[in-house]
Amino acid sequence: MIKKIVLIIAIGTFMTSCVTTKVYKELENKYARLKRDHRKMEDELSTLTTVSTTDKKTLEELEAAYQKLKAEKDDLQGHYNATLANYENLKDSYDALEKNSSAAIAANSKKNRELLAQLESKERDLIAERNRLDALKRDLALRSKRVDELEGLIAAKDAKMQALKTAISKALRNFEGKGLTVEERNGKVYISMENKLLFQSGSWAVGVQGQKAVKQLGRVLADNKDIVVLIEGHTDNDPYIGTTQLAGNWDLSTKRATAIVTILLQNKEIDPQNLTAAGRGEFAPVASNDTNEGKSKNRRIEVILTPKLDEITKLLNDDM
Repeated sequence: MIKKIVLIIAIGTFMTSCVTTKVYKELENKYARLKRDHRKMEDELSTLTTVSTTDKKTLEELEAAYQKLKAEKDDLQGHYNATLANYENLKDSYDALEKNSSAAIAANSKKNRELLAQLESKERDLIAERNRLDALKRDLALRSKRVDELEGLIAAKDAKMQALKTAISKALRNFEGKGLTVEERNGKVYISMENKLLFQSGSWAVGVQGQKAVKQLGRVLADNKDIVVLIEGHTDNDPYIGTTQLAGNWDLSTKRATAIVTILLQNKEIDPQNLTAAGRGEFAPVASNDTNEGKSKNRRIEVILTPKLDEITKLLNDDM
């Protein structure tokens, strides 16, 4: 290419003396173009050389990677062949064991079926037991609730009886020390009035002081309509020697109890259905009949106040 350019220049020099200025200019312009093309071709050549160098490096890297992968493939192939040989050995061993243990397998299978049947039976029993326990748990919760309700009712009854005892003690405080006592025990209120406050010897007619005490008691009972009232007459063990109208101490104790009921019923606020009169004669003493003091204590009227237990009874019946 350089030789061609030199030749053209020589021709141009030669022609300078022989050609016109116009022709010379054309040749000169052509030379300039050729020179520019030459530089462009040199630039392209340099670029191609650089690209060639890069491609060669990339090719070398790819060749190295290929060789590495090929080595890894060969290594994996070796492992595969070894694993395959091991598998074949294991398969042969398994086939031999399977052939030799078929009878044992059959026996184990039968045993397993028996165990499975036992397990299913146990599971059914467990489910039944769990259901029974759940039912017992529900029943226990229900009973616990009823016990709480029952304890609440009992506590309320106890509180009411305590309040009733307080009210009676307050109403009868003027008679305390005159043969009258008030106490609360076992959920009941006991009012004991000795005969010296109520009756003359051998009589069942209530005296003035006794009537006053019974009427004051009646005012408290009228305000407590849910109380059951038992009036008991008691005597000492001395034989009755009064009028022939009475058969003895038992009859006398009954008439005295009835006399108290009659006075209480003068208060129209008291429900007669809540009252009961009973004679106990000398058979429920609170002291020895060997002394006059003991006999005096035994000759008495006892008024026993008991709360109605309808709610408690209903709750207990519902629980049965």
